[in-house]
Amino acid sequence: MSLYICSNCHYGSASWMGKCPDCGQWNTFQEQASPASAKTKREKTQPFALTPIAQIKTLKQNRLVTQIHEFDRVLGGGILPGAVILLTGEPGVGKSTLLLQALQKLKTVYVSGEESAGQVKDRADRLKINLANFFFSDTTQVEGMLAGLEKMKERIELVVIDSIQTVYSKTVDAPAGNVSQLKESANQISEFAKRHHLPVILVGHITKEGDIAGPKTLEHLVDCVLTFEGERLSHFRILRAGKNRFGATDEIGIFVMKDRGLEPVNNPVAFINRDEAPAPGKAIAGVVEGKRPLFFELQTLTVPTQLALPRRVVKGVDYNRLQLLIAVLRKHLNLSLDRFDVFVNVVGGVTIRSTAVDLAVAASLLSSLHNFPLPPRSVFSGEIGLLGEVRPAFFQDKLIGESKRLAFRAIYSSLNLPHVRALLKLITASRSRA
Repeated sequence: MSLYICSNCHYGSASWMGKCPDCGQWNTFQEQASPASAKTKREKTQPFALTPIAQIKTLKQNRLVTQIHEFDRVLGGGILPGAVILLTGEPGVGKSTLLLQALQKLKTVYVSGEESAGQVKDRADRLKINLANFFFSDTTQVEGMLAGLEKMKERIELVVIDSIQTVYSKTVDAPAGNVSQLKESANQISEFAKRHHLPVILVGHITKEGDIAGPKTLEHLVDCVLTFEGERLSHFRILRAGKNRFGATDEIGIFVMKDRGLEPVNNPVAFINRDEAPAPGKAIAGVVEGKRPLFFELQTLTVPTQLALPRRVVKGVDYNRLQLLIAVLRKHLNLSLDRFDVFVNVVGGVTIRSTAVDLAVAASLLSSLHNFPLPPRSVFSGEIGLLGEVRPAFFQDKLIGESKRLAFRAIYSSLNLPHVRALLKLITASRSRA
C-alpha cells in the first residue's frame, strides 16, 4: 500500500490529491512507501554509549576569531568548532559582504549556488578584500559537497554555503528549496559539521513577512540563528542573534555600510545628531542591547485625521506596542488620539526591540500633540505598564551612567519619577494643537 505525503507540510493521504487540504499548495503530493515497508529498511540498533561530562574538554578556548569584533561579539566570542550557524536577512542587506570581510583571514570553502566564482571575486576586488585563503565551489548536491569537504577537512577551517535554499539531496525527489530538501540537506550538513568539528555557516532566505524561509526544523537543527537587518536606503546595519547555543541572544553588532564595505560602529550615539535644535515630537531613547547602552532618536508626528479610522504609521518600533501606549495615555491621562493620525519613526532605519523605548515614545507623542519641544539634550528610558506606571529598564544604572558620561543634561527614568511627572504637567499645560 502506498502513502501520499505533501512535500510542503507533510500532510498524509491514502490517495493522491491535486491540492493539499492542510497547506493549500497544488501538486505537492508525492508517493512514498508505507510505514510497514519502511520499518524493514531501518538500520540495526546501535549500542548506547555514555561519556562523563567532567571528562569532556570545553570548546570555549578553541573559538575561531574573525576580522570583525562585532561579528564575534554576537556569536559569543567567535566561532566554535562544529557549530552550524544560520545567517538570514533581506536581499541586498549585505550578508555576503559581511561574510567575506569577516572570514578573509580564515581558510574557508565558499559554496555558492547563487553567484559564480567571478561574481564573488569581483565583489572582493571592489571591497579590497584578499581572498587568498578562500576556495570556491558551485557544487550544490549535498552528498557530493560533503564528500569533497571530507577529503580536504584537514586543510580548511570553515565552510560557507550560500544559500541553503539552493542545496539539494539526491535521495529526495523534489526541487531545491522544497521543505523536504531543506530538512534533509540541513540534517546531513549538521551531522557532518559535528562529526568533523568543522564549523559551517548557512546563508538563508527570508519570506516577504520577514520570517526565515523553510520549515521551523531548520532553525532547530542549527546552533545559532543570526539576522542581519537594516533598510536598503539606510547605511546602518544591525546583526542580532535569535538563537545561540554558545552565547547570549541579547547582544547585537552594529555596522555602517560604506563604499569599502561594512565598518563596525562603537559610538553609542552614532544614531543621533546631537547638534540639532529641540523640536516638537523629537525624543532621545536610551536602551541597553546586550551589555551596550545605545541612544536612538525618535520622531513623532500627530496631525488631524481626515479618515474615519485614524492612521498609525510606525517604523522602527513595534506597532502593537504603540497601540498599547496610546491606550494607556487615553486611560490614565484622559488623552484621546481618535482625531489624530500618528506617525512614529526611528531615525537611521533601525529597529528598537527593547521595551525601554516606551517612555521616549510617550514623551515624543505628547510633545508633538501639544507642539511643545522636550528639554534639550535629554534622554528617556523606561517601560510603561498597563496601569500607567514607569518600570525600570534593563541595566538601567549602566544606562544612566553612560548618559552622564555623554553629558546628557536630563535623564528621565523610573529613578526620577517626580521629574517625569513635572515634565508631563508642563507639556499638558502648554497650548494644545486641538
